[in-house]
Amino acid sequence: MVENIQRVAQEIETAPLGNAAELEQFRITYIGRKGQIAALFDNLKEVAPEQRREVGQQLNQLKNRAQERFDQAQEQLSSSTESAGDTGFDFTLPTIPNTLGTRHPLSLVRREIVRIFERIGFNVAEGPEMEDDFHNFTALNFPENHPAREMQDTFFLSEDKNHLLRTHTSNVQVRLMENNQPPLRSIMPGRVYRNEAISARAHMVFHQVEGLYVNKGVSFKDLKETLYYFAKELFGQDTKVRFRPSFFPFTEPSAEIDISCLICKGEGCNICKQTGWVEIGGSGMVDPAVLESCGIDPKVYSGFAFGMGIERITMLKYQIKDLRLFTENDVRFLRQFEGVI
Repeated sequence: MVENIQRVAQEIETAPLGNAAELEQFRITYIGRKGQIAALFDNLKEVAPEQRREVGQQLNQLKNRAQERFDQAQEQLSSSTESAGDTGFDFTLPTIPNTLGTRHPLSLVRREIVRIFERIGFNVAEGPEMEDDFHNFTALNFPENHPAREMQDTFFLSEDKNHLLRTHTSNVQVRLMENNQPPLRSIMPGRVYRNEAISARAHMVFHQVEGLYVNKGVSFKDLKETLYYFAKELFGQDTKVRFRPSFFPFTEPSAEIDISCLICKGEGCNICKQTGWVEIGGSGMVDPAVLESCGIDPKVYSGFAFGMGIERITMLKYQIKDLRLFTENDVRFLRQFEGVI
């Protein structure tokens, strides 16, 4: 046993440790769980009891010496690699070709929406995503106890609920009317936030585009003709549009906007629940109380507003069935839109 310890000790002192491969071989041969030192410890039970203590001390010294030499060699190898500027990169590997990305489908649809409305005189207005209660709710005819507030699960940023992440881009409409006098004709694309469970049809972060037109003599007919034009330009000239009576605190009268199903062409399918129609947004005439709260005389001016989700429009346009694909950044999904301009 003592002879084996002396032999292994001599091998440890003379073993080459000049590179990473030799260092790893040293670790496996001597320090590892199946190495020679571990085998010597296993054989300790065969030593006579009166010699076992002394032999055990020698084995511990051998083990410590092997670990010490390994640590010193590892530190020297690491220092020499850093001083030589070796980053560990294998320059013999083939190069990775540079590939150009493509626009996200939501960006493509947003750009197309902007272009359509720009052709009929609308400009783009933007506003903050972190908002106060007045611009997100109160100015839009949401009193504190109004049930419509419960329709939008809000991310509040303060305990007094005065600061929040906007639940719609209508806050931009309020700021636009506060700081400008009619005529006003703008669309408001942007990101909004609601505390919703993430699923194939809903997400806590999504995008909206809203529109506002305020001037003298604006009527519901102007709203309908504007949205007829938009739907046919975006979805095709064969697209049909219908308006269903609805309720929104900030418009009166109000209407939901439906288009004929793009999948079944109005015949009825699973996507449109056999109705032939798919909802894309809401609209209506701006409530006089909203105009007044923004400093515009409702006796002189009138206006219309509309809003729709960009994700919903994109899903209809490209027949995408899972909303989560927009935020997962799966390259296989995104590459499908390389040919879209």
